[in-house]
Amino acid sequence: METLSENRCFGGTQGVYTHRSDACACDMTFGLYLPPQAARGPVPLLWFLAGLTCTHENAMVKTGAQAHAARHGLALVFPDTSPRGDEVTDDDAYDLGQGAGFYVDATREPWAPNFSMWSYIAQDLTAALASDFPLDMERQGITGHSMGGHGALTLAMGLPGRFGSVSALAPIAHPSASDWGRKQLTAYLGADEAGWAAHDSTLQMRAVGLDVPVLVDQGSEDQFLDLLKPEALAEAMAARRQPGAFRVQAGYDHSYFFVSTFMGDHVAFHAAALGLS
Repeated sequence: METLSENRCFGGTQGVYTHRSDACACDMTFGLYLPPQAARGPVPLLWFLAGLTCTHENAMVKTGAQAHAARHGLALVFPDTSPRGDEVTDDDAYDLGQGAGFYVDATREPWAPNFSMWSYIAQDLTAALASDFPLDMERQGITGHSMGGHGALTLAMGLPGRFGSVSALAPIAHPSASDWGRKQLTAYLGADEAGWAAHDSTLQMRAVGLDVPVLVDQGSEDQFLDLLKPEALAEAMAARRQPGAFRVQAGYDHSYFFVSTFMGDHVAFHAAALGLS
């Protein structure tokens, strides 16, 4: 673990670190916010998974989440969205390759050697956080935006019992039926759509659902509604009678202005579910 930076932030510390990932076979960078309460002992952890084209830095800088986390005594981790480096395969398109890992473990060339973001989140980064920082790993929540919302929902449903709370902001909700999904799932996993189901939150909601609270926010003026397909997830939640809330926020688009507006709600939701005041 190498420390790239540490800054005082709302009484706690916003750090940026790099470490070697076996899953991705390269060095990976992440941000971690430790609230002031971490000085007294381990604190619960909230994951924030970012969207297409983002790094660890976007949500860390733009959401204002640290102020809310400090208030509740909640740590925040901001992973990168893909492996990176000169030795890592990339693509000229913005929505494939570096910056577009889609939180899956690629099985197809040329992506398989590095693009294992599911295992990176579920195993490598989890182990690094548990060993190096004062975190209560028995109390974890997960959230994310866009591609990261897709990742948060599918990881939570694919790892039952791992997360005590789940939320998403404008998630890619039905990727197997969207151009934000079919392209990437084909490239990373192959053309057999049966292998995609574990990475489609609508299909997973229909099949297994969640046994913990869930909160989803979607802007009514999101410019990517046709790609996100939020109505499919909302219908799946209703059909399953999934405990939680799917909220449509009038007038909001897909930007970090939308995310930052409702970030406080999401942090408070996770804090309550994880037993914090």
